[in-house]
Amino acid sequence: MCHAIPARVVEVVDAALVRVDIGGVRKEISTVLVGAVEPGEWLVIHVGYALGRMDPAAAEATLAALRALDVQDEALP
Repeated sequence: MCHAIPARVVEVVDAALVRVDIGGVRKEISTVLVGAVEPGEWLVIHVGYALGRMDPAAAEATLAALRALDVQDEALP
C-alpha cells in the first residue's frame, strides 16, 4: 500500500524543486504539480512529487495519526 505524507518545505532549490523535511530526513521534491512554494509551507508528497498543499494544523494532525498507527502496528504479533 502506498501513502502520500505531509512534509514541510525547508528550502527552495529552484522553480520546480524544493527540499523538504520528513521526520528529520531531507529530500528533494518536485513541485511541478503545485507551482511555486515557500519555505515553511506544508506539502502532501508521494514518490518525489508534491501533490498539493496542506494546512499546518492538518499536517501535524496527520503526522500524529501516522505515528499512532506505527505504534499500534508494532504491538501486533
